[in-house]
Amino acid sequence: MTLVAVLRRLALIGPLLVLPLSAPCVHAEGLYTGQVTVNTQSDTERVEALKSALAQVVVKLTGGDNAVLARPGVAQAVADAANYVQQYQYAQDVVTAADGKPQVRLSLVAQFDRSAVDKLVASLGLGTAPAGSDAQAIQAAADTQAQIFHIRIAGLHSAADYARAVGALSRNELVRSVQAEQARGDGVELRLDITGPLQRLLDSLAGSSLQVDNAKPPVDGIDALLSLRPQ
Repeated sequence: MTLVAVLRRLALIGPLLVLPLSAPCVHAEGLYTGQVTVNTQSDTERVEALKSALAQVVVKLTGGDNAVLARPGVAQAVADAANYVQQYQYAQDVVTAADGKPQVRLSLVAQFDRSAVDKLVASLGLGTAPAGSDAQAIQAAADTQAQIFHIRIAGLHSAADYARAVGALSRNELVRSVQAEQARGDGVELRLDITGPLQRLLDSLAGSSLQVDNAKPPVDGIDALLSLRPQ
């Protein structure tokens, strides 16, 4: 039985290993995360929303003063937001409209690469917020907030292999849910809802049945590449 067939069968018999299909509401609480309301998921709106999201991050990093966006070079850097984004997703909130009726509000939530943004801020000569500031408190909160990541696990040849891989993740205290998204060859792509940053989860997998092959792969839409250790 192929891995694709295994996943199809698991999807039919229940959600024990493939957990919820609906994405939870996500809010931009992290220091390197921005959230912008949009009307659609079009490419044009996404480009502009990413710029606004990066502007939010720059403001948070430099103490919360929007005036920093008028500094030389900042506008051009923000215009290149796509070069700094690590991942993005869309979130839906139900809000009350002016007429009192519930209305669905769509927003783009973008998480930016911490190292790249730090270098950007430094290159522009912008000082970061001092320790003990609101920005530092936001970062501390980010270490415990729920975040969504996408990983690929290779080396799966049977239902038993799949169960071992997902079991290693589901037993980890940082993992809130695991959802299989796509099977290809001997691997499967998983959507993880975890507590805190991805690197902390990857570090915690040391000694488990999963090994980390690449924590920052050059693969669009995949945040980490792992493989199943042979028994």
